[in-house]
Amino acid sequence: MRITILGGGGFLGRKLAQRLARDGALGGDPVEALTLFDLAPPATPEGAAFPVRCLSGDVADPAALAAAIPVGTTHVFHLAAVVSAQAEADLDLGLRVNLHGTLAVMQACRALERPPRVVFTSSVASFSGGQEAVLPDDARQLPANSYGAQKAMGELLLQDASRRGILDVVSIRLPTVVIRPGRPNRAASSFVSAILREPLLGLPTELPVGEDFALWICSPRRAVEWFLHAATMDTAALGLDRGINPPGRSATVALMLNALEAVAGPAARALVRPAPDPAVAAIVSGWPAAFTAERARRLLGFSEQESLEELIEAFIAEDLEETRRERGL
Repeated sequence: MRITILGGGGFLGRKLAQRLARDGALGGDPVEALTLFDLAPPATPEGAAFPVRCLSGDVADPAALAAAIPVGTTHVFHLAAVVSAQAEADLDLGLRVNLHGTLAVMQACRALERPPRVVFTSSVASFSGGQEAVLPDDARQLPANSYGAQKAMGELLLQDASRRGILDVVSIRLPTVVIRPGRPNRAASSFVSAILREPLLGLPTELPVGEDFALWICSPRRAVEWFLHAATMDTAALGLDRGINPPGRSATVALMLNALEAVAGPAARALVRPAPDPAVAAIVSGWPAAFTAERARRLLGFSEQESLEELIEAFIAEDLEETRRERGL
């Protein structure tokens, strides 16, 4: 297995790289080499028993992608993206990274001797429907934001490339990933991690929506499991439809805060302060609050999401101290 992670410096890319380093294998086959690619050179995962290249560059630059996806590559995890609020604020940047970057990935795969398996991170933001929606697997993608539109276009591009035998894609429409370590970012959904992460750090944070607001979420741990499964599953079962709604969890802000209180106590919950933000609400209110995810769950073998309390406990065990150090706390 010769693997490339695009967006290897992001938190999911780092977790995926560390998991590959720990396991030394993917789907039972040994990892022979790993390339990590991002705007800045990613850190080498600890304990890797195979060669690791850490490259920097622009994901939309064909020369940079040719270096990141060399001859012999068998698997590409395409995690590189400009996040939702940033893509909405800067259309040109979003198109360059999220659309033209994905086109560059396809072109780099065309140069390989054999079509690689490509795991593409799409998003729940590629749908609309709002708080009352419970979307079935055949729901139409009708994004209400530029980020979601760019992800949907990327899905179609890579699906057609699969049809043509250029690559073999599995597109994972990620729920909002909670709890993200580190600092708040420019994603419209950044507050969902912040209302759990910041109180665990002993810091106050603002809630831009009401406590009755519901979101479709998953944990970082489960997202990595889905990536690994998508990288090794039999794609014959997918047919032409390469987009998958994985089995996340629908949860209101109130339920998340209840879980925070159960794990960390009422003082942690008290650090979350209402601060309505119409700009954030305008983006996230269009996202569906729930999916049936029957195809992923019953036919394709994707693992279920853990409980909210387990999600918080996993962050405390795996990411809290590193986040403290990163932020100088």
